[in-house]
Amino acid sequence: MNPLQRALIEKAGHDNGFEHVLPAVGDAVTLASARHRASAMVVPMAGGFEVRFQPASPALVPELLRSFKLWAVAEGVFRVPTLADLATLLRRAANLSQALPNQAVRDYHAAVAQVLADVSAESRGTEVERMVRQRVGQDRYRDALLDYWGGACAVTGVAVTEALRASHAKPWADCKDDAERLDAFNGFLLSANLDALFDRFLISFDDTGRLLVSAGFVQNDLDKLGIHQGMALRWLASEHQYYLRWHRERFFLRVL
Repeated sequence: MNPLQRALIEKAGHDNGFEHVLPAVGDAVTLASARHRASAMVVPMAGGFEVRFQPASPALVPELLRSFKLWAVAEGVFRVPTLADLATLLRRAANLSQALPNQAVRDYHAAVAQVLADVSAESRGTEVERMVRQRVGQDRYRDALLDYWGGACAVTGVAVTEALRASHAKPWADCKDDAERLDAFNGFLLSANLDALFDRFLISFDDTGRLLVSAGFVQNDLDKLGIHQGMALRWLASEHQYYLRWHRERFFLRVL
C-alpha cells in the first residue's frame, strides 16, 4: 500500500463514520469510531478495495447484505470497485452500527446522564427523571430509525425528514426495558399519516411486510390518505417479527 492509497482510505473513513485510524495491521488500514463499536479493515487491491468488518451487532452484516450483496465475498467481507463505493459502504455500515442494538441504548444512557447532570439537585425527582428519560429516549429512537431506514419512510420511501415519525410497534409504556424501547427493530420510520394509524392499531403489517388495514375504513378515506392495496414495507428483518406479532394482536383485537 502506497501513502496515497492509505491517505484516501483514511479520508473515506473519516468522512463516512469511521473517523479513527487504529494501529496498522500488515497492509490493512483499520478504521473505527467513537460513535459506535464496529471497525473495518480496508486493503487496496487490484480493481478496488477489500473491506472486512468487525461488527458490534450480529445484525450488521445481514443488513449490509440488503444493499451490497453483489460485493459480498465472505462473512463480513466485501470487495468494492471504487473509492466512491467504499465511501458508500462505510457510511451505511456506520449508520447501521449507530442504529442497531445496543448502541442506541448506550447513547441513551450517556445522554440521560448528561441532561440530569445539568438539573439542579432540588429540581430532581422521580417525575423529572421520567420525563427526561422519555424525551431523550424518543429523540434517540428517532435518530436510530432515521439511520436504519436511510432517512426515508419504511413503506413509501418518502425522504422528507420533517414528515417522518418514529413509530413503535410495542409502545414505550409497554416495553419491559430500555433495550426494547430503543430497539431499532421495534417499529418503523413512517410518514405522518401512516404513523398515526399504526400508533392506534388501525394498520399493521403481516409476516411478509404487507400492509394490513382495519376493516372499518371506507375506500374513499383510504384514497384520501394515500393508502392503497399492495403497499408493503421496503424490507423486513427477522428481528422485526417479535414486535410485529405484538402489534398485530392489538390490531386484530381492534378489528374485532
